[in-house]
Amino acid sequence: MQGFEFDVTNGAHVLRVVCGLFLLPHLVVKFRNQDFVKGFMEKAGLRPPLVWLYASFAVEIVASIGLIFGIYTRYAAVLAGLFLIVASWASWRVSAGKWMWNFGGAEYPLFWAICCFVVALQA
Repeated sequence: MQGFEFDVTNGAHVLRVVCGLFLLPHLVVKFRNQDFVKGFMEKAGLRPPLVWLYASFAVEIVASIGLIFGIYTRYAAVLAGLFLIVASWASWRVSAGKWMWNFGGAEYPLFWAICCFVVALQA
């Protein structure tokens, strides 16, 4: 287990913390809009959607804590990256293949998945 380490001049540390922090608003939005998220997951083919919703809560909580505080960083980053790959696929599927995030496409979660995998490589 690693302890909290943060050096503002170390780009890997900054990216690690930012990846963890960026999961938190999505967790809050999912929690506040559970019916919408379950509908989205159903459309994407993630069944049963309630199980996927609760799993996403667990993944985002564990990964954000691990990334922000540098606890099992490599595992937290890989977990977050895999989670975001699934989110990219779901966004792509529901949006009928759109790429741009502002049109509901897969660009945004795929970008963050790549960032998380970079953090895992640096851990």
